[in-house]
Amino acid sequence: MGLSIRAYARHRGVTDTAVHKAIRTGRITPEADGSIDPDKADREWARNSDTPKAGTRQPAVRVAMPDASHGGGPTLPGGGASLLQARTVNEVVKAQTNKVRLAKLKGDLVDRAAAIAQVFTLARAERDAWLNWPARISAPLAAKLGVDPHTLHIALETAVREHLQELGELRPRVD
Repeated sequence: MGLSIRAYARHRGVTDTAVHKAIRTGRITPEADGSIDPDKADREWARNSDTPKAGTRQPAVRVAMPDASHGGGPTLPGGGASLLQARTVNEVVKAQTNKVRLAKLKGDLVDRAAAIAQVFTLARAERDAWLNWPARISAPLAAKLGVDPHTLHIALETAVREHLQELGELRPRVD
């Protein structure tokens, strides 16, 4: 049987509210009977806590950053992340977000939806130009070749539609 929450708070030099909060946030784990093993709880408290803020009664304890060669650092029972790991992940995400924002400000990135919309608009304009081409060119070309303009128009239009059908089967990949 370990110490009560109040006794452990006296042992740590903190309030019992701080101990309750440490249990609630997963910094320390009570025993099955609700008591606290002081040695085990002291190790968990040191591992899962930042340095104390000004005004607390506990002396400052430095916590080392997790070393990648040792599996990423400490974890809580049940596989949860420690407070230190959670803060490290948060800082990494902030750094990555700032990197993306900077790249966007520099003009190195474009909006994906806008790029896809622009490609779609250009492809549609290209298709429309090809569909209108037989009507534009068939009469002058038929006169030059001495053939029936309507027959040439139908032949050109059929060839263009087949060609556009083949092009429509290509699917661009946007990653």
